[in-house]
Amino acid sequence: MAKYYEPMLFAGTSRHPNNMGMMAVLQEPVDGELLGEVAETLRERFPYFYVRAELSGNELIAVPNPLPITVRNTWEPTFLHSKEVNYHMTTFKYEGNAFAIEMSHVISDGSGAIPYFKSVLYLYLSRKTGIEFDPAGFRLPGDPISENETGDPFPSLNLDAVPETFYKKKVTSDFYDIHAKLADKLKKGKNIFLKIPEEKVMEICQDSDGSPNVLLSVLLAKAVRRMDPESDKTVLIGVSINHKAVLGNYDSYHLLSDVVYLDFPKNRENESLEKMCTIARGQLMLQVQPENSMNYVKTMQSGADMLDILPLPLRSVMTDLALDFVSRGTACVSYPNLRSLGPLDPYIREIFYLSEPDAFDVQIEAACINGSFCLVFAQSFLSEVFFEAFCQELEAAGIPVEIIRKDSCPLSGVRFDGIEEEKQKKLKEFFKKVFQH
Repeated sequence: MAKYYEPMLFAGTSRHPNNMGMMAVLQEPVDGELLGEVAETLRERFPYFYVRAELSGNELIAVPNPLPITVRNTWEPTFLHSKEVNYHMTTFKYEGNAFAIEMSHVISDGSGAIPYFKSVLYLYLSRKTGIEFDPAGFRLPGDPISENETGDPFPSLNLDAVPETFYKKKVTSDFYDIHAKLADKLKKGKNIFLKIPEEKVMEICQDSDGSPNVLLSVLLAKAVRRMDPESDKTVLIGVSINHKAVLGNYDSYHLLSDVVYLDFPKNRENESLEKMCTIARGQLMLQVQPENSMNYVKTMQSGADMLDILPLPLRSVMTDLALDFVSRGTACVSYPNLRSLGPLDPYIREIFYLSEPDAFDVQIEAACINGSFCLVFAQSFLSEVFFEAFCQELEAAGIPVEIIRKDSCPLSGVRFDGIEEEKQKKLKEFFKKVFQH
């Protein structure tokens, strides 16, 4: 029987890789050889990130991969689980002062991967500087791996006795679609890296009883109205949440993130920034409740049970079809609420979290370090019209913007070398049987 928390590797496909990344810009150039040594040192502490895919009957499962993690001196993307990266679902790359870890989002989420990222930084900077930093808050070699981290995240949760949700929001289906407004035939995306001052952001949040993810959501909604003032469609902003934390598990590496939705109807466009933040914060808090998270887990298990009976190749096809035609909202904001790496901060210039806009055509990934929020504004199109409107809203709120860099979406794809051929063979056999009947 499938478990809701087990990696669904079939959900990463060539059309929709479903990968994520974490990037650090250091004060000094990256030592690639040392970075590779650190990556291998952490293998025993984080074994679940050193895996490859293996076909097992009707399942695509994660198994230990003894081959070295690859560390590439280039910013060019590659393919996870390809021969080029030793069939790993995780890979490193570096260039100049920056390095990034790329990994499959179907194995973990931000809250599960950030402890690994922190440990990489801790060991790398310790060895590079020769300083014994305070290890508190870091998972290091020799530390025990708890069942809470790798096993069932909620072993005491009875899925047959989950209480009803306190509040269930009706999601707006006819929302403002940025892709329809700005999509181009090239189908190329762009990532824009920028910084905004933490002090000013937190000042606004305090005045409006908000939070950074709420403020960014409001500014995205206001940017839509600035860009397209004639539209009367509701702007729908997704906000990433962590169900594990809601239910009290702060250790699990498993993927259990989701989004809740904030509505910004046309008739609220002239409200003050503070009032819009307060209303949005209320919407957010109503949806982030233990009962809602328990029901999410129950739904995940029901979904795993249903998918378990389908042929493996068909699951990947369904994933592609769902993401080919469905946009889940106008835009999305993700902020894992990590604002310091303690003793490592002086050696780090910036931290950025990386994602590829897919279910949402605009995705803001937010990190915070050394007095600045580091944002990645990821979009599935080339036009910068919406980004410029967003920057104008930041400046109207008194938040200065520093643009760091712009580039194409830097994340790698996925290519199941040695497996994809067998999956396609199974898919053909499945459809042959269907049509025979």
